[in-house]
Amino acid sequence: MGPKAASGFYLGRKLAALLALLLAALLLALAVLGALYGRCLQEVEELRAAAAPASPTASLEEEGAGCCPPTSSPRPSPGSTRPPGVWDNPRLPRALLPLHYELRLWPRVSPGQPGPFVFSGQVNITVRCAQDTATVLLHSSELELWGAAVRGPLLEGPGGGGSSIEVAELWLEERQEYAVLGLRRSLRAGGRYVLQLSFRGPLSEDLDGLFLTRYTDQGQSSMLIASQLEPTYARTVYPCFDEPAMKATFNIIIVHHPSYVALSNMPAIDTSEMKDENGSLWTVTTFNTTLKMSTYLTAFVVCDFDYITRTERGNEIRIWGRKEAIENGHADYALNITGPLFSFLEDLFNISYPLSKTDLVALPDFAANAMENWGLMTFQESALMYIPRDQFGSKKAMICLIVSHEIGHQWFGNLVTMNWWNDLWLNEGFASYFEYIGASYIEPRLPLNKFFYYHILQPVLREDKEIAARSLSAREEKINETFSLVGLFDIFTYSKVKKKIKYFAFISFFKVVDAQNEVQLPASVKKIMDSWTCQNGFPVLTLNLSTGIISQEQFYNKRTENNTTYNNTWIVPISWIRNGSAQPLVWLDKSSKMFPEMQITDSEHDWILLNVNMAGYYRVNYDPLHLKRLAKLLEKDPKAIPVVNRLHLIDDAFTLAQAGYIEIESAFELTKYLAKEDEMFVWYSVLSNLIPDNLENILNNYELYPFLKKYLLKRMLPIYHYYASIIRQNFDALADDYFDQIHLEKIINTACWLGLQDCLNLSSELYTKWMENPDNDIPFTIKRTICCYGVAMGSDKEWDFAWKMYNHHNSTGIDKDIMLFAMSCTRESWLLYRYLQYSLNNSLLSSDNISIVISNVAATEIGQRIAWEFVTENWLLLNERYGKQPNYVIHLYFCSCFSDSLLYLKFEGACISMNIRRTQLSLRHQNKWLDFQRAQQKYVSPRKCLNGS
Repeated sequence: MGPKAASGFYLGRKLAALLALLLAALLLALAVLGALYGRCLQEVEELRAAAAPASPTASLEEEGAGCCPPTSSPRPSPGSTRPPGVWDNPRLPRALLPLHYELRLWPRVSPGQPGPFVFSGQVNITVRCAQDTATVLLHSSELELWGAAVRGPLLEGPGGGGSSIEVAELWLEERQEYAVLGLRRSLRAGGRYVLQLSFRGPLSEDLDGLFLTRYTDQGQSSMLIASQLEPTYARTVYPCFDEPAMKATFNIIIVHHPSYVALSNMPAIDTSEMKDENGSLWTVTTFNTTLKMSTYLTAFVVCDFDYITRTERGNEIRIWGRKEAIENGHADYALNITGPLFSFLEDLFNISYPLSKTDLVALPDFAANAMENWGLMTFQESALMYIPRDQFGSKKAMICLIVSHEIGHQWFGNLVTMNWWNDLWLNEGFASYFEYIGASYIEPRLPLNKFFYYHILQPVLREDKEIAARSLSAREEKINETFSLVGLFDIFTYSKVKKKIKYFAFISFFKVVDAQNEVQLPASVKKIMDSWTCQNGFPVLTLNLSTGIISQEQFYNKRTENNTTYNNTWIVPISWIRNGSAQPLVWLDKSSKMFPEMQITDSEHDWILLNVNMAGYYRVNYDPLHLKRLAKLLEKDPKAIPVVNRLHLIDDAFTLAQAGYIEIESAFELTKYLAKEDEMFVWYSVLSNLIPDNLENILNNYELYPFLKKYLLKRMLPIYHYYASIIRQNFDALADDYFDQIHLEKIINTACWLGLQDCLNLSSELYTKWMENPDNDIPFTIKRTICCYGVAMGSDKEWDFAWKMYNHHNSTGIDKDIMLFAMSCTRESWLLYRYLQYSLNNSLLSSDNISIVISNVAATEIGQRIAWEFVTENWLLLNERYGKQPNYVIHLYFCSCFSDSLLYLKFEGACISMNIRRTQLSLRHQNKWLDFQRAQQKYVSPRKCLNGS
């Protein structure tokens, strides 16, 4: 196969004019944000002057403050029997508005200390009373509270003064997660008051709120403490007004073990020492006053990390990570791009970054990819650290995009914040939009049109078709529950909005576009945008090329949603080409509309293609005759259709076939040309549609597998041999091609799975070379597949080498994951038995990995029965040893490996049948429908339960 030809990219004249106008809207937006920023700084200075009153009962600097509740202190009582009141509303009343927090946190953790772990603290909150009230509501969840006190109204001037107001009662409204203070006399409108509470809470390993996580650094076991407070976990760390619009300034103090360093949003301004009640020495770190910000952005890290640093325009940037990662240069790339990204966005927005320091911390274990806390951004280690020996750009691109996204949030979200979580889509949308602008500035060779479609649009289109997807701007009353708020942080918020903002830029500046005459819109920009942001799902456009009529309907799965009727109609911009030439943009602003210019002749050379380069958020349904015409065009000249649209055609066709719009034969028509397809970008989509994740199910389908093997291999051979030659001769030739790197493994894995002998030989060759000389490491982008088939084609010698590399001191977490998977690929039953037995030995495999080992083995053809027997034979041991740990979802992982298999548990005296799927394996979500802690005491052997015992 020869070098790839360039692919076309079409941009109509009117579309270019519209984009130019939207750029003007962007500039206006930035000017407005500048004004907002100036007003924000003025408010901060005013609040600083009015805040920081004296504590009503004890100074936060007093040694031991907030340590333990006095034995005589009254405990909060539950509110389940209370009469209806303001505490039944899921939103805080606006009687009190927070101005300033004095917050002291004390995580009680020392190196090597056994659990359980707790933290304690004290908070003084200065509030302004907007209306008379004798009831104070604060958010509090999972906290033990005591020492409630109120002082005020505060006097003007230093110290503030103010008398005490007796707290008659402190009780908890658990459903709404409130702490309720009943006062003997009312707070008066216009006055400032101070609320004080001491608190204590559990320091768990659940990766939200304030949590503890364990990791290995330089061969030693270590612990760190970090926070993740978005959306509503701040209330699990300290009592607060936990809504995004209720901003305040913060003075934060962290008490910690002297061997650790404490980080927070602002720079540390003082460290001192104190002794606890046992005489042990602790370090007290005091931080500068924050800007006015939301509670979900407060952040805390207590760790034994190293860092590297540079200063960019007065902003001290530090990248923190495990000592061995910093020493080995894994943080260098992040440091090199962070400063330039800040400067680029400062210049683009014409708004200076308001903080004097920014910490980026790589956490070995973190539930989110990253979190934009102001001045203290936290990242999953793999999302921030780049291994220098990996010379390929795919990992760099991923890191660059994530860092760019979080830096974008420093303006969109942190400086200017949504009023409440139903506007999260706008918050994330702006950051996501500028994520790509920033990434293209740092890595200009990234093919952003491909990147956007592959990483953003294609995944959200697939998700959106599965359900009647929620609209972006949800009604507030529908998402008041905390669990519903967590659900807002999904693919629709982060991805669906990106497409819309990419096309329309800023919806807040409608008048800029509405007032112009160059581009004629079918409606106001607001009406156009409302059709996209306020409705569920997305449209599928059906084009009748004989009449030129385009109709639209909401896309849904016709095979599963019988008699479903949707009335949604969108105002759809349609970019299109005819016979390779760009045509003027048209708009579909009703359910059906005729476009005479789209009628075509009977000539096979006359063809039309809609949604050029995927400029619009919709799928296209062509009639079967036109699909055949496009299929013949592809067979004759694939490059006649732009590369993104080749992918789009195939992806749409297979999706429409699966949903019952067209026959599967029409979709396969479009794949006949694939022997001429040299774009890995397109091949990945083809294989994603044809090859499911659960390969074993197809292997067991005696009708489907032989067909796929014959049909695919015939068309895959040219592209496979092209890349196999590069792998054997000069893999570095792929260093600059992002999509070749990230998609190559799919091609290699599919070829080996289909039994292509050259692919199996290639895997053995590379694996053997690595065994003979560790310097011949397998390229990372194909390492998982090569190691799997290298072990599968070998014997115990190859398996033992995988075990050796898993335990190698230089193996990273990703390396270990690869080897854990590869060892399950062996075709020797006795090695799988041995592997599972190893998982029971904590000196050989960490207990965190037992569920991974079992699920990997169970996912293989010969391993299903072996894993089943292992789990049932060791059920009591597994339950006793791992039942109380967060990772104990062994039975769920195991059952998820069997498509639609049933797990029966003896729970509450009955056998409960549950369909287990991989998407249900988040422990946090599972706890909503099954209380594992209670269930642990009621398990019986699943084998007995299946037998009806």
